[in-house]
Amino acid sequence: MRVLIINTSERIGGAAIAANRLMEALKGKGIKAKMLVRDKQTDQVTVVPLKKSWRHIWQFVWERVIIWKANHFKKHNLFAVDIANMGTDITSLPEFQQADVIHLHWINQGMLSLKDIQKIIDSGKPVVWTMHDMWPITGICHHAQDCTKYQTQCHTCPLLYKGSKHDLSYQVFLKKQKLYKKANITFVACSQWLEGLARHSVLALGHSVTNIPNPINTNLFRPLNKTQVRKNLNLPTDKKLLLFSSMKITDPKKGIDYLVEACKLIQQQHPDFCSSLGVVVVGKESQQYADLFPFPIYCLSYVGNEKELVNIYNAVDLFVTPSLQENLPNTIVEAMSCGIPCVGFNIGGIPQMIDHLHNGYVAQYKSSEDLANGICWSLNEGDYASLSEEARRKAVDTYSEQIVAMKYIKIYNHITGENA
Repeated sequence: MRVLIINTSERIGGAAIAANRLMEALKGKGIKAKMLVRDKQTDQVTVVPLKKSWRHIWQFVWERVIIWKANHFKKHNLFAVDIANMGTDITSLPEFQQADVIHLHWINQGMLSLKDIQKIIDSGKPVVWTMHDMWPITGICHHAQDCTKYQTQCHTCPLLYKGSKHDLSYQVFLKKQKLYKKANITFVACSQWLEGLARHSVLALGHSVTNIPNPINTNLFRPLNKTQVRKNLNLPTDKKLLLFSSMKITDPKKGIDYLVEACKLIQQQHPDFCSSLGVVVVGKESQQYADLFPFPIYCLSYVGNEKELVNIYNAVDLFVTPSLQENLPNTIVEAMSCGIPCVGFNIGGIPQMIDHLHNGYVAQYKSSEDLANGICWSLNEGDYASLSEEARRKAVDTYSEQIVAMKYIKIYNHITGENA
C-alpha cells in the first residue's frame, strides 16, 4: 500500500514532527509512505518538496492580506486564523497519482487551498485527515477557545476585529460544508478531547471521526544516565531540574508566566526546597526570562535534533508544561518516553496523557498555585521512581511507533477495502 502524507513543513512545528514520525512508523510496518511538503528541512529521500517558487511566498502573503483587510487593517489575531484561499494543485504529481491513500495533516499557510482539497476529493482517492488543531472542523480558527459557533455555523468570529454575520468565518464555513458534503474523508483527532469537539461540529456530520495519538520512537527516546548527561550539557548534578520547552518562549499561549509565578510561590512556601531547584528553559528568546525566576535558570536554544532532545529530557527531573492551548503535545510524549514525569494544566489532551498522581500531576487550569503543588508533589511527596517508571510504561504502551502505525493501517485497509 502507498500512502502520501501531506503537511506544510517537514520538521518545523508539532504537526510536522508528528507527521514525519508517522511516516517512519508506517515504513517500519512495510507501508510505502512518502511525505509531500512545501518546506523541506532535511535530505530524507521519502520527503518530497513542492517545486520552489515565488508563487508560494505570494500565496502566503495574499492570504494574510485578505485576513488583514477583513480585520479592518489591524494585526489582531492575524496568524490565529486561516482561510485556505491559496495553495497548490498536487493531483498531477506522480507521488499523488501513485498513492492509494491521501493523508492530510496541517496544510495551512499556502500549502493547500479549499479548491485544491476539492480536487483531491474529486480524484476519488480516500482521504484521511489527521487534525492537529480545530481548523478542519471550524470556519477559520485553529482553536475556538470558548466559542461554540462551529457546532452549527460560524459567523461573527471573535478572532476577527469586528466580526460580522457574513464575515470570513461564515464564508469559509459554508465552503467547507459544501466541500465535505459528498467527500470520502476519515477525520482522526490526535486526542480524545479533539475528537469530542469534532463530533459536535456540523462539518464532521456523516464522516468517520476517531482518535489516534502521535507516535514516538521509544527506542530513541529512552532513559539515559542522568549524571553523565548533565555533565555533557554542563548542567549541575546536585539540583533537581525542571524543564520548560517551547519553540518561542514568549508565546503567551505556552504559559511560561504561570511557571514563573509557581516558582515564586515555591520560594515563599518552601524556602528550603527552593534552594535545591533549577529550571532548564529551552527555546528561542529564553534569555528574556533569565532574571524572572527566583532560582537558577539554565537557558538553551531551541533544539531540533532529536538525539540532543533525548539528552535534554534525561538531564532533568520533571517536565512542566503550563500551556494554555494544547491538543496532544509531542513534548509530553517525548519526556514520558525518557521516563520523566510531567506536570501540566487540565486542558485539551493533557489529562489524557498525564495520569494524575500516577505518572505526573494534572494542575487546575491557569492555577499557578496548583502548578506549584504539582511540582512539589512530584519531586517530594510522590514516589518519584514509580512516577518515572509509569511515565515510560505509558509511552511504550500507548504512543510507540508500532502501536500507532497499526491503528492507522487498520483505517487504511478499511477505506481502501484491503484485508487487514
